Amino acid sequence: MSFQAYLDNIEAKTGLTPRQFVALAEERGFGPGTKATPILQWLAEDHGLGRGHAMALVHVITKGPQISTKHVDSDGVHRDATDTLWLDGAATNPDR
Repeated sequence: MSFQAYLDNIEAKTGLTPRQFVALAEERGFGPGTKATPILQWLAEDHGLGRGHAMALVHVITKGPQISTKHVDSDGVHRDATDTLWLDGAATNPDR
């Protein structure tokens, strides 16, 4: 599953876009430099997210929307179309 697909699935499950999760995380004091564990606990307890999906959000919350280019247009199952994740909702993604 691509990185973007993880984020799209999170939105479908929770009704919240990745950008909304980033804002909620900032309200809790999470951001760059925050360890994964407290973010994972929050996402599991408050939003019912499993580890894989939550780790996708941990990346976005702590590192922003840029991802490694090693998965862009690769043949692997984790391939993405671009090195920048779309955070504003699947319905508005111009790459869809």
